[in-house]
Parts: sequence; C-alpha cells; structure tokens
Amino acid sequence: MKRFAKLFTSLDQTTRTNLKIAALAEYFGSAPPADAAWAIYFLSGQKLRRLIPVKLLRKWSAETANIESWLFDECYEIVGDLAEVMALILPAPTDECDLPLHLWVTERLEPLRTMNEDQQRAAIGGYWRELSRPECFVFHKLITGSFRVGVSLKLVGKALAQHSGIDAETIAHRLMGHWEPTAEAFQSLLNPDGGDAAISRPYPFYLAHPIEKELELLGDVADWQAEWKWDGIRGQLIRRARQTFIWSRGEDLMTERFPELTAAAESLPDGTVIDGEIVAFKDGAILPFSEMQRRIGRKQLGKKILADVPVRMIAFDLIELDGIDVREQSLDWRREKLQSLLKELNPVSLPFAEIETTTIQLSPALVAGSWEQLAELRSLSRDNQAEGLMLKRRDGAYRVGRPRGEWWKWKIVPYTIDAVLIYAQRGHGRRASLYTDYTFAVWSGDELVPFAKAYSGLTDAEIQKVDRYIRNNTIDRFGPVRSVKPELVFELAFENIQLSTRHKSGIAVRFPRITRWRDDLTITDADNLETIKAMM
Repeated sequence: MKRFAKLFTSLDQTTRTNLKIAALAEYFGSAPPADAAWAIYFLSGQKLRRLIPVKLLRKWSAETANIESWLFDECYEIVGDLAEVMALILPAPTDECDLPLHLWVTERLEPLRTMNEDQQRAAIGGYWRELSRPECFVFHKLITGSFRVGVSLKLVGKALAQHSGIDAETIAHRLMGHWEPTAEAFQSLLNPDGGDAAISRPYPFYLAHPIEKELELLGDVADWQAEWKWDGIRGQLIRRARQTFIWSRGEDLMTERFPELTAAAESLPDGTVIDGEIVAFKDGAILPFSEMQRRIGRKQLGKKILADVPVRMIAFDLIELDGIDVREQSLDWRREKLQSLLKELNPVSLPFAEIETTTIQLSPALVAGSWEQLAELRSLSRDNQAEGLMLKRRDGAYRVGRPRGEWWKWKIVPYTIDAVLIYAQRGHGRRASLYTDYTFAVWSGDELVPFAKAYSGLTDAEIQKVDRYIRNNTIDRFGPVRSVKPELVFELAFENIQLSTRHKSGIAVRFPRITRWRDDLTITDADNLETIKAMM
C-alpha cells in the first residue's frame, strides 16, 4: 500500500505525460507481480463493489476524530472530496504496517463485505491506525469505489511497454476484456512469447478525431471511404471456438443483451471479429437512440421489449479472419472480405420476431465524386438517424486508439439554444471544490423548466467566475445541489431531441454541452420549449 500510495501521489502531482509514464514504469519495475496486477486493475478504471455505506464511513471518521457531524459537513463543504476530508481529520497513525497492496485487497478490503456493522467498524478503525495520510486517502478512494487519477489505460500500456520492451499495441490488446488481477496474469501480460490466447478477448478499438482541416487538404475524395456515423453502441462481435462474445467500446461484455446478434453470429466461421455499431432497427429503419436506451436500461429482456426494440449490428470493419489478425491489411481489403463474409450469413428466425431476418449487415459506403457532393450527403444525416459522416483512408490499417490522419469523424452542425442556469453541483476530482455541474432551464410560458444538464465547455477562468456567482447567489440547497438565482444565460449545443415522459420539460437531448457564456443576454432572451420542439 505504501508503494501504491506513493505512485498515486506522483501521478496526481503532475500533468506531464512523460513523467506519468516514468512513474508508472518505475512502479511496475519494483512492485511484486500481484501488486502490479491490482495496480493495473485500479488504474484502468476497475472498481471493487462498494464494501461499506459511505454514511457509515463519514460517521465513524467523525467519531474517531472526535468532531461533531456539523463540523464534518463544513469541512466537506470546503474540501469537496469525501476521501480527502476523512484522511485529513483522522489522527496520525500509531501502528506500522507494510502489507502489500494485493493483501490489502484480498485479506482486508474484500472480507469487509461479509462482516456485520460492528466487525466492519472495528476493522476500519484498526486500518486507520496503520495508514499515513496519503495512504489513508488512497484507501478511502478504493473502499468507496471513487478511485481515479489522471491516467488512461493507454498510458498504463505505454508504461508497461517501456518497462517490458513489448510493443504498446500488443500490451493494449492483452489488457482488453476481462483481465484478472493476479500475479500470473501480470506475468503473462509481459511474456514476450504469449498472453494472446484468450478466446473472448476483443481488440483495442480504433477511434476517430473530429475533422479539423479543410476537406481539400485530405487530397482526392476517391482515396477516402465515406460512411454514415451511426448513433448507437459501438461494439465488437467475436466468434471463436463456437462461442460468441459481444464487447462494448467501454469493455463491457454485452453478449446476453443482444440475443439477435448472438443467434446471427452462429453462421459466422470461427476466428471472426467484426467491428460495428449496434442500433435499434425496426420496420426497415433505424430508431432513435432513446429507443435503444429503453432496452439497455432493462435488467430482464422480455419478449415485448425485444419485439418493440429489435437491434442490428451495422458492420463496418473486419479485424480478425480465420483466427488471423488482419488489422494491418488495407481498409479496402478488409471491407471486401467483410462483404463476402456477410453474404454467407443465414437469416435467423427468432421467437419474438414474425419473420426471418439478417441482423448483421454491411455499413453502406457513400458514393460522391467530390467533397462538395459529400457535403450535400452529410446534410441528410439526421434524415438517416446519423450524426454525420466517417471518413476513412482506403489504404489505411486498423490502428489502436486515436491516432491522427486516417480516420476522421465529420459530424453535422449541432442544434444550439440559449438556456438559463438554475441549479449547480460540485464537480469531481480536481474540480471537487468548484461548482461545475450545471442544470439549465428554458421558458415554458412564464416558468423556467429544467431542460438539460451540462458540465463541459467553459474555460478555467469562466468556471471560477461562475463558481463565485453560485456561492453568492444561492437561493436554496437540496443536499449537494444549490438552487441559483436565475440570471446567467449560456448557449448549449446538442445532437438530437426526443420526446420524453421522464423529463419535466417533456423532451430529452443527446450530448448537451456548453458552447459559450452569453453574458450579452438576459434571461428573457433565453429560448422556450416551443422553439426547441420545432427543431424536431
């Protein structure tokens, strides 16, 4: 734990990528394999299921520090981070402990789940007596499931590559999927001769950058393949050893969520991995993403929801063929093979569908003789339930992560409206002491109705100014939320609008974000619901 807390502090105190990689590489070179495995687990965003209710940790830490609950709340108000507040108020440790990280997890944290409240209280009190303030801070982050530090899985992979000498792309691939935090898994990860045999393992996704240059600078339009940018769930469909696995871009295993795709995949040959977008599809058309949300929000998939919101995978790339990694082949080559593969798919008959259907289909390539013609096609995106276009070099390989130059996303111009700030809440991480999560309203008659939440788009200087305004103009408090005097107007951008019975405004928007602070407007200039509904 001491070594891991020191690593956390090093990562938290710098924004320089090279220093973070160096700190990580040094840790992986000195930590026992079992510790290194758990470090990767936590650094990659994995969490332990919450072990103890936060309200109990607050109560126990205040009692141990011999302070009243109101004083604890005041401290929390100032600091803004629960784990840090508890670490700051607790007495200095009286015992010494040099237990390795993996034993802290397996012998101390995980057993808390089966203890009663009195046993948990005694155990936590003993741990506090052994941990220094930095160690206590990390301990609280782990136990509450709030551990995060400015490190991506890609950065962890680079550090492991630097430490081991294995290329970063191989490391990234081995880290995909369900990666068990064991000494054996860590040693396999760094084994130059193996570690790639997991049947269910997906590949790192290739991600695109927003187009940031004049299209003509990309060269001849004939060198690029254009496709619709679908609004669904990005996923990889894997067929290996007569088994099917479906992974999301966020590395969630979704196989059981999509029985249509699992049934269709049985016609695929073993050793096939397809990249595509999973969309809600019915009566020959793609449904809005809000329909997909209805489905993925269900714990149990009954016949009705499967019939109301069937899905398809719109396949746009082939990553593995006959068990061979084909990412280095050109896009044209991969697409030709994918097209041939999908032609052989058998339609499937499903218990919740009235007709046989093919649920995996090729993403259509758009034909345009010039960039101007392509721009005209892009203007039809919303008619096709798409967010814009994807541009991919025909001779390009399938890369790892988000390199520049070969894949671009050319999204349509978003909708924009002017809305009024009415509620605010503290942010997270480095913004835990600032009010950065905002709720905005628009007019419905003479009433301001909550419309959307947004937390990105302002500069640091603007965030500081808004934070001061919120503190000086709070009308009421509801737990962590402040009701604010409605005076500030902001321009919000979003991608789509749908009717919604779950929202007071009656509508829901997709990807809302702040584009600018309209300090030239008063709240009477803000938009109204009728204007927004007319955009639909």
